[in-house]
Amino acid sequence: MDTLSPSVQPVELKVFLNHIYEFKKGVRKMVLYTVNRKYETFAIKRLEKQKIDYMVQPIDGHKINLFFGKPECIHAIRRIVTRPLNQLTPEEDFILGAILGYDICAQCARYCVRKGRG
Repeated sequence: MDTLSPSVQPVELKVFLNHIYEFKKGVRKMVLYTVNRKYETFAIKRLEKQKIDYMVQPIDGHKINLFFGKPECIHAIRRIVTRPLNQLTPEEDFILGAILGYDICAQCARYCVRKGRG
């Protein structure tokens, strides 16, 4: 699948390749990409070819979460994301969102709601 031309790649892979482009251009420091497991090999080969650090988190038999980005971000993600994302504490969820570059005020609001103070 790594040899497919851009014109015949599924939309899911075009989105993935756009995430890599944005990372390489400095738009993003870290990416969380949820993708069908059938594209895992393609994605990992592409990341390794481009020397981009990554971490794979299985979701179920069909999907994975693929984190990729700066080495220091991936190092932190490996310590924080040790279970399914819906089982993260409010604090872990907040840190994950911050690392991913989500709007910090929205993260604060989300944190307060999850802590029952929203």
